[in-house]
Amino acid sequence: MRASVRLRGPDDRWFELVHGDVIGRLATAAMPLDDARVSEAHAMISLREGELRLIALRGMFAVDGAPMSEVRLQPGMRILLAQDLPVEVEDVVLPATVLGVEGPGLRRQILPSVCSVVPGPRLVSGFVADAAVWIWSDGDGWRIRVAQGKANPLLAGDALGVFGLVAVEIPLAAAGLAATRRQGSVDAPLRIQARFDTVHIHREGVEVGVLSGILARIVSELVVLNGPVHWATLAGQLWPREPDADVLRSRLDVNLSRLRRRLRELRVRADLVRTDGAGFIELLTYAHDTVEDQT
Repeated sequence: MRASVRLRGPDDRWFELVHGDVIGRLATAAMPLDDARVSEAHAMISLREGELRLIALRGMFAVDGAPMSEVRLQPGMRILLAQDLPVEVEDVVLPATVLGVEGPGLRRQILPSVCSVVPGPRLVSGFVADAAVWIWSDGDGWRIRVAQGKANPLLAGDALGVFGLVAVEIPLAAAGLAATRRQGSVDAPLRIQARFDTVHIHREGVEVGVLSGILARIVSELVVLNGPVHWATLAGQLWPREPDADVLRSRLDVNLSRLRRRLRELRVRADLVRTDGAGFIELLTYAHDTVEDQT
């Protein structure tokens, strides 16, 4: 019960990827590519409005000779991540429902292939050593292990045993990110000018909102990346000389909180900078918004 895509790399190895999985140069990527032309986090699989899409995180890729930053994945598709570096789509699986979790303080969200539940509560992509719960797919179903416990199957309706969380079935059409304006929204269209050290947010009839310093740099980096990015990649761009991952995560969390507070002060919707609960962050814009990269 998970949406997945089966991809073949340039070395003829096959990989099954799901929402949130990254293709990149790192050995820890869900689809690692040992090629200097590939970024550490080059592209990501994303479930959007019932479709699996490939989202460029660095640069662009090409399909049928056309450069793209996003494409709906279909069987038989051939994607060039770089010159003479093809990835082929063998199969796309889109079940009627996928498994997710929800509970007090945690909105309903789908499960990545491996994830951890940490205090907050938050659902974090990957294995976190001191998490309260670990969940992973074994290919046929889902498994769960609570700290100090043993692994067990996880089915819709099962309680996770921590934070009041429960596993739920989510209709595929309602899973993932929505790419269009929210139903009934009264949000005014935004025009965002990203200038690296400052960001100007324009709305009709309202004074220009200004972000500066590290808050502006967060938004500017997300504009440049033009798609969801893993928190570690974003933090590495902001503090390139800091080697400690725990310090990077702490700094990023503090400044994301400051950024959301500042957006509320400017009366800009707080989901402009969105985290998906699986470790990825993106600039969430609607069809009526415009973004200008002036970096």
